[in-house]
Amino acid sequence: MNRPALLYGIAAAAANIVGAVAVTSRTTWTLRALDALLSFAAGFLISVSLVDLFPDSIAVAGPIAPVVVLAAYLLVHLTQHTIGRHFHFGEETHSVSELVSTSALIGLLMHTFVDGVAVASGLRVSPRVGALVFVAILLHKFPEGLAISSLFLAAGAGRRKALLAAAALGVTTIAGVLITDQWAFLRTYGLAISAGVTLYVGASNLVPELQDRPGPRIPLSFIAGCGLYFVARGLAAT
Repeated sequence: MNRPALLYGIAAAAANIVGAVAVTSRTTWTLRALDALLSFAAGFLISVSLVDLFPDSIAVAGPIAPVVVLAAYLLVHLTQHTIGRHFHFGEETHSVSELVSTSALIGLLMHTFVDGVAVASGLRVSPRVGALVFVAILLHKFPEGLAISSLFLAAGAGRRKALLAAAALGVTTIAGVLITDQWAFLRTYGLAISAGVTLYVGASNLVPELQDRPGPRIPLSFIAGCGLYFVARGLAAT
């Protein structure tokens, strides 16, 4: 068992639950703060996907890796527009049906499983890549837990079910870590799959969601996320 990967997975899962607690305990989160965090996370996610995951996936899986990256991107795109099309990274303020909250959870379970795959696959390349992938995942875990729990509350579920929904996301993250170490397919293609999914979350989920926000705050937060990635990458290399 890859112990560092498991510890990273547990920490990421905990962030899902912390996000849910922030909603279910009625902690006040300003929209401006959440938007800035999401924009920052998008910059970091896209950077780690393009600069680390994509080239390293080619080194591990060979010339087929870019095809796997694209296939993973397209698969997430398909599921987001069919199973989890009502989900967005933010607190849900409108009433929704139980079907909507359940379908969003199912779609996110597939995504969070890949989060675990990404952590384990990154650590198989090097501790530096594993740490960078972990930070990228951690940055969107809190808003992810916040969003799914608020969606369940908006569907009429109680506090316990909302917390359990976020906990389920954490469990599948840990499952992704554990299964990657045992399944040869994921040991070979896990990085490529992670690159496609991570790129989708950053570029197709988070960036479009924030495009209509006025002022320079959002693009500056995005650039700061990219900048922090390169700072962290440089520090990890020393």
